[in-house]
Amino acid sequence: MAKIVECIPNFSEGRNQAVIDGLVEVAKSVPGVTLLDHSSDASHNRSVFTLVGDDQNIQEVAFRLVKYASENIDLTKHQGEHPRMGATDVLPFVPIKDITSEECVEIAKTVSERINRELGIPIFLYEDAATRPERKNLAKVRKGQFEGMPEKLLEADWAPDYGERKIHPTAGVTAVGARMPLIAYNINLDTDNLEIANNIAKIIRGSSGGYKYCKAIGVMLEDRNIAQVSINMVNLEKFPLYRVFETVRFEAKRYGVGILGSEVIGLAPAKALIDAAEYYLQIEDFDYGKQVLENHLLG
Repeated sequence: MAKIVECIPNFSEGRNQAVIDGLVEVAKSVPGVTLLDHSSDASHNRSVFTLVGDDQNIQEVAFRLVKYASENIDLTKHQGEHPRMGATDVLPFVPIKDITSEECVEIAKTVSERINRELGIPIFLYEDAATRPERKNLAKVRKGQFEGMPEKLLEADWAPDYGERKIHPTAGVTAVGARMPLIAYNINLDTDNLEIANNIAKIIRGSSGGYKYCKAIGVMLEDRNIAQVSINMVNLEKFPLYRVFETVRFEAKRYGVGILGSEVIGLAPAKALIDAAEYYLQIEDFDYGKQVLENHLLG
């Protein structure tokens, strides 16, 4: 049976529609790979693509996308609310069907070697592909961002896993990894005070003493003049959506601030959303496998 891999590249471009359209064309250029979703945010100045395909063709489309991004995104001219260090900022591979996390690590290494060899972009391996414990956490890898990377690469502990100790002049550095599925989940606050969003993000993220399976930062959405808590949920079994939503709501009340709404970026497992519905509706003895109509229809 075919091995199915998901790839979720994040590009440092969310405003130039011509470049985004070009990325879409490239994403659709390899047989055996399907572009499931793509979304762009002008405030973050970032686009997130979700692709699935077999273990060989997913590598080819990933390389083509990185190449296109390196030729069309110039980080010396880039500004946005989301931290970034590369034109293709992150490139994770996720096991979906008949493939292991260890095999996705090997895919990450193979693609990384080709990116560096053919495009001259240095690579850090992260999450399950990390070669050192401190490189598992993407936030630590990306710390310093594009502007601080030339100096960071010269530090004793921060030689790239692939490439020389110097950034690509316009495409920066890319983090390539293997990981389990996560949800990119944002909560928009009824305030233009970024400090409040930053304070809440610090409370909920694991690295500063919050929830182990939560990563969060505060960002400002300039087009709406509101602050946002931007979150990555890395283990939905142990940290569900409703729990982070209620924690943010509780902490925001301290400042007299409410929640305008929340958003899921890209795709999310159905169970994550059904768990939230079960919680808020207080459904007793709910059976996800038997009581969801679509599950019955799909057998």
